[in-house]
Amino acid sequence: NVLNRAMIAEVRSAIAEAASRKEARVLFLRGEGKSFCAGVDIGDHMPGQFEKAIPEFDALAMEIADVEIPTVALLHGNVLGGGLELGLATDLAYAAAGAKLGQPEIKLAVFPPFAAALAPSILGARRAAELVLTGKTYTAAEGQDLGLVNAVFPDDEAEARTREVVRGIASLSRPALVLAKKALRSCDRERRDRLAEAERIYVSELMKHTDPVEGLTSFLEKRPPSWKDS
Repeated sequence: NVLNRAMIAEVRSAIAEAASRKEARVLFLRGEGKSFCAGVDIGDHMPGQFEKAIPEFDALAMEIADVEIPTVALLHGNVLGGGLELGLATDLAYAAAGAKLGQPEIKLAVFPPFAAALAPSILGARRAAELVLTGKTYTAAEGQDLGLVNAVFPDDEAEARTREVVRGIASLSRPALVLAKKALRSCDRERRDRLAEAERIYVSELMKHTDPVEGLTSFLEKRPPSWKDS
């Protein structure tokens, strides 16, 4: 489930359609197949594409965060890069025991704008810095300790157990859910400004350097990168 620009547009349309349903009480986000999402297509990070792809992805993540009803994610398989950022955008996230979580972008000389902007308010400053600056891949249990997920379920029970949570929320009063989420988010009014600044740094400053293109190219060519520090 690698996200390319067309898939990002599709998911944004689906989120908008779901959010428009006045009877909806909860939005459940999950991936089909072996992995939840391994991130945004590397090709869409390259010059000529990133100028549109990065803002489009950040808009998707923020739209998930801004849905007025509670949002729940089930994370399984590879949950990396943009995939983990989608998980961070939800109110509640649950993981299958075998899930692998991480923001590996720094290893390619880039960084995840949404995670850089929003993770500190979710995980705390030092844990967010570890996530973004090391590029470490975490097990599901480690992700729970870090604060990336609420709970970890056995692989063969993860969907059923997460759906229990979803059904429980769906049984509650919609106005109460909407206003409770509004209250929870009231302490984070600056998140749009933080994301806009992180995105500006990525697009206008980072991508002027040669190392990001080298890192992304080396990944596509399956070879070690050769950093120029320029």
